[in-house]
Amino acid sequence: MTTRTLPMTEPASGFPEQVTIYEVGPRDGLQNEKSVVPVEVKAEFVRRLVAAGLQTVELTSFVPAKWVPQLGDAEELLDLLGPLALGQQRPVLVPNERGLDRALERGVKAVAVFGSATETFARKNLNRTVEESLEMFAPVVRRALDSGAWVRGYVSMCFGDPWEGPVPINQVVDVCSRLMDLGCDQLSLGDTIGVGTTGHVARLLDALDDAGIGVDQIGVHFHDTYGQALANTVTALSHGVRVVDASTGGLGGCPYAKSATGNLATEDLVWTLEGLGIEHGTDLDALVETSVWMAEQLGRPSPSRVVKALSGS
Repeated sequence: MTTRTLPMTEPASGFPEQVTIYEVGPRDGLQNEKSVVPVEVKAEFVRRLVAAGLQTVELTSFVPAKWVPQLGDAEELLDLLGPLALGQQRPVLVPNERGLDRALERGVKAVAVFGSATETFARKNLNRTVEESLEMFAPVVRRALDSGAWVRGYVSMCFGDPWEGPVPINQVVDVCSRLMDLGCDQLSLGDTIGVGTTGHVARLLDALDDAGIGVDQIGVHFHDTYGQALANTVTALSHGVRVVDASTGGLGGCPYAKSATGNLATEDLVWTLEGLGIEHGTDLDALVETSVWMAEQLGRPSPSRVVKALSGS
């Protein structure tokens, strides 16, 4: 039993009563590791995350191993997890119809496609233009929905691109709208290289609302390159967003965008949510224990401030 008494809960007006944490550690958190993490360790990581109360856990990506070697064991991971891997709260990333076929063969009930708001990143990540990538996603989304699966659409580079620089908001809104028009159930706004600021977040959410994409359809995905992930998240929450992507221990990065560093740490997010009195359903102390354990597996400390403070590491 924990003896932790902080943080104090001081609810503030204008925030949602409850937030869904969309845990991306097993997929986005591990995809950029220099060495391949053993599949048994990945399976134990997922088990610990679920035991800590995280309901939505993105498990892996059905991409060719030559693209992302760290996630080349997707089938084996799902087999190890068994029933724990199934259901609409265990999404997997699928880049194309072949990836969808592999996922459906394993009984997956939730998938995500990963698009880009910029042409350069679309080329580097998918070897396609933005237009071509949307054309590729269309049958993936349709077939996934026809199978009864829940579908999420990621849009990366929503706030800035390392090759193109600032990304115009209307350009982001256009890609988001077209992706949602395919039939996605949820949209995730990605600050892939962590350059977003609070005002930018507010303006993009307002522009999406004007385009008919409300906060009830949106999740936010912030990287912490410049230390802005938590501030940007609080801004999104104040605008009514109720789904926040985070990675236990602050793990993460993008193999196709070298300036992308770790994701918002789940523990840092939970500390903030507890302070605001927002329900989240997770056990912070169990998450910290999990991060310390995973850091031992990876051979380096967690970058999460909350993990460091509560674990004394």
